[in-house]
Amino acid sequence: MRIVVKVGTSTLAYPTGRLNIRHAEELVKVLSDLKNEGHEVILVSSGAIGMGVGKLSLPARPKDTTTKQACAAVGQCELMYTYDRLFSAYDHTVAQILLTGVDVEHTERRVNIQNTLTRLLELGALPIINENDSVATDEITSIGDNDTLAAIVACCCKADLLVLLSDIDGLYTANPHTHPDAALIPLVEEITPEVMALADGAGSALGTGGMATKLRAARMVTGSGADMVIANGAHPELLYDIAAGKPIGTRFAGHKQPTLSTQEV
Repeated sequence: MRIVVKVGTSTLAYPTGRLNIRHAEELVKVLSDLKNEGHEVILVSSGAIGMGVGKLSLPARPKDTTTKQACAAVGQCELMYTYDRLFSAYDHTVAQILLTGVDVEHTERRVNIQNTLTRLLELGALPIINENDSVATDEITSIGDNDTLAAIVACCCKADLLVLLSDIDGLYTANPHTHPDAALIPLVEEITPEVMALADGAGSALGTGGMATKLRAARMVTGSGADMVIANGAHPELLYDIAAGKPIGTRFAGHKQPTLSTQEV
């Protein structure tokens, strides 16, 4: 099975921007094991700006564009160094791909992305993808958030499953932070306006995503025929059960295209 896993800044880093070593090590261990099991794995990783904030010892995530770009440039190096070191311990080779909105909108560039991903997987590498935040800054060049980027990647590489690891267990009937009686929704078969209305608020202080971006990603991915799952990134071992199809977090069912019978062809 071809699996795209997206990990958010809130999972990878502490609020200070410093790396959450335990979460990172556990995530890499599980992804390596899934590859050993025979799955093809692509990782879409946030965290460059957040880790740059920590590396540069800034008091908070910057608001001005140029400092964000500087943090991304510093943090991306730290991010890939960490992944390369951790995956190497399990004898897996990583590859970095940084994308912008122009790359995914331009037909020829999008084909190049597909070809590169396909060849990397054939060679046994584990692609790690992030938005190129050092240069993608405006509404034309920026994808905006890595939930959307992960959905684009999943569609590009014809993934069977997209997993969004976040700081929440899944989609709830209401915001669980403000409604203690909110219930987790285990399965969404159709993304209706009522489902979209369940999105509430933005992401963490270091990240950019929220439930609204995740639901838009789900609409994109399920429309291509793949399943998508939102699960808590604090427990990477849940990926084993998710890959096995067990009810973890919230699963959005892909809309499989009906196969024509020989009589209909």
